[in-house]
Amino acid sequence: MAPPSARRRGYSRKAHYGLFIGYVVAIGGVLVALLLLAFAVVNPTGFSGVKGTAVDATAPVTAGGRSIVRFLTDGGSSIANYFQAGAQNAHLKRELAATRQDAIRAKALELENRALKRLLRLSREVSDHVTTARIVGSSFQSSRRLAVIWAGGAQGVTVGQPVRAADGLIGRVLESGHFAARVLLITDGASNVPVRLLRDGTPALATGRGDGTIDIKPLEVGAQRFKRGDLFVTSGTGGIYPPSIPVAVVVRTTRDETIARPVADPAQTDFAMVEKIYQPEVEFPPAETPAR
Repeated sequence: MAPPSARRRGYSRKAHYGLFIGYVVAIGGVLVALLLLAFAVVNPTGFSGVKGTAVDATAPVTAGGRSIVRFLTDGGSSIANYFQAGAQNAHLKRELAATRQDAIRAKALELENRALKRLLRLSREVSDHVTTARIVGSSFQSSRRLAVIWAGGAQGVTVGQPVRAADGLIGRVLESGHFAARVLLITDGASNVPVRLLRDGTPALATGRGDGTIDIKPLEVGAQRFKRGDLFVTSGTGGIYPPSIPVAVVVRTTRDETIARPVADPAQTDFAMVEKIYQPEVEFPPAETPAR
């Protein structure tokens, strides 16, 4: 016999019980709400106590939920702050590097201004001043000791002119172009500068050694031996170099040689001054009056 057609497909006793329980819970909730409403109208004071009890009962649940929310919020903030701190750290490092570079540039400009001021004062005192130029190249580490200055024939620079810094002699012009010139430094092996000992005037010859130092050789046989710390200046003998320009200071003496270092270190000099070739005045003896 076939089942009745009124029976719904998918009928389940479990679903029926679930629906029944849902109705019961809903009706129970409505009844509890009505009872609480009536209790609040009849006895407001007692209802306040009930509300306090409800608050006490739900406080732990509320606190736990709040703690979870705070934990998640703080965790998210910590992660965001971590990545933000990394970006800020990189930005601060870039700012620190830029600040250091600015400080280095400021220090370099200060040193350049100081050197230029000293050369400016010196050029006012020197009557044979030709020009002041920047040292743009050098060969301090090779066997030849040469430098290039940014001044040439257009500024009046010619071969043979002495070149000096504010501290002392650097060398002389070896070759001159239109806008630049090559300078033979006093430490080059081909450089020979007539000098004299400042403390007693003993004449000597300062010859470059090609290694950044200078060999001092006395011109007089049996001359007094030189001491460490002795200062030598140009003597003006033979021309080219004007007299009384600081040249070298003795740093080491042996039985056979005297080693000195240049007063004006070309490796640490940015600007140089070119002077005219020194021509000493030649004194002629007075002419004899013919006898009558």
